[in-house]
Amino acid sequence: MSALLLFTGHRFIHQKRVAAHRLCMIAAVVCSSFFLIGYLYFHAHVGVIKFRGVGWVRKVYFTILISHTILAASLLALVPLTLAFALRGNFARHAPLARWTYPIWLYVSVTGVVIYLMVYRW
Repeated sequence: MSALLLFTGHRFIHQKRVAAHRLCMIAAVVCSSFFLIGYLYFHAHVGVIKFRGVGWVRKVYFTILISHTILAASLLALVPLTLAFALRGNFARHAPLARWTYPIWLYVSVTGVVIYLMVYRW
């Protein structure tokens, strides 16, 4: 859901539909926040879930997982800063930061689903 909201919000800003962009991006923050809370709660109670794949897929999985984890951690600073600049109307600082935040956030949103599928469906 976050990836879809991010992609849609990105399209809206390129179409100069600022109100629709704002709505999508705030919804993406809310969705991502709820996901993070649920993820942390689940793993605090269940613990680590081990990947059972073997062979080449194991290397692919850990490559995706490591990049996902590092970039997801960076979003803990990037998203609030980007959002704060926008909400304060400081678009001179918002836009350059959003150019970094958007692709990282989109990557993390998509790879999160890939990781889930690899762990639970592989």
